[in-house]
Amino acid sequence: MNKIRVIARIDVKNEYVIKGIHLEGLRKVGNPNILAKKYYENGIDEIVFMDAVAAYYDRNSLSHIIEKACEEVFIPITVGGGLRTIEDINQALKSGADKVAINTKAIQTPEFITEASKIFGSQCIVASIVAKKIGSNKWEAYIDNGREPTGLDVVKWAKKLEELGAGEIMLTSLDMEGTKKGFDVELYQAIQNIVTIPIIASGGMGNAKHAVDLLTNTNVDAIATASLIHYEIDTIQNIKKSFIDNDIKVRVWK
Repeated sequence: MNKIRVIARIDVKNEYVIKGIHLEGLRKVGNPNILAKKYYENGIDEIVFMDAVAAYYDRNSLSHIIEKACEEVFIPITVGGGLRTIEDINQALKSGADKVAINTKAIQTPEFITEASKIFGSQCIVASIVAKKIGSNKWEAYIDNGREPTGLDVVKWAKKLEELGAGEIMLTSLDMEGTKKGFDVELYQAIQNIVTIPIIASGGMGNAKHAVDLLTNTNVDAIATASLIHYEIDTIQNIKKSFIDNDIKVRVWK
């Protein structure tokens, strides 16, 4: 088993880190660069910056935040939200990002994933899926930061994204996101059975036990957390210690 990555998800709106429930009711919780540096110093493995309002303006506006983060943060950075063209991806990478997360454009133009992976490499392309449960073992994919249903079956869509060339999947449960009630374990079990690329689990982590429960019942490769560390409910070091105590391999920074 590979070492589990612990990822800080930082959603940004107009220069501020924001957080809500089910991606709604967003409120300010801090400065993105200050939090990124803090999480890096406390041992986070990766950071994901998401432009929470990019769908409104059809563009990503995080370049200056990424540039500043790269002056103080020396771990992989993913940026997502509003990436619609090859030039958008190029700009994000020039700003210092290592990977890009793509959701809406992938659904609108699936071949964009193939084109991007051929140009930049599949390791650079993270397919972002926002999933809402609509029945027993059935989930629908959403776009526009969880506001717009697409009619696509999440399980089939995840497999298609792998076939198109995505190197990784960031899978967010819209039902659990921001609730701090735990991960949708069934969702990740369903996806792990049909893809071979790494899966990042996002949405619902309210304590370290939630992650331990997920990791002992699935083979996801990483967990993303936001509320837990934004609101200082727990620390990155304590989360990793809980993994170690449960024989889950995790990266430990000295």
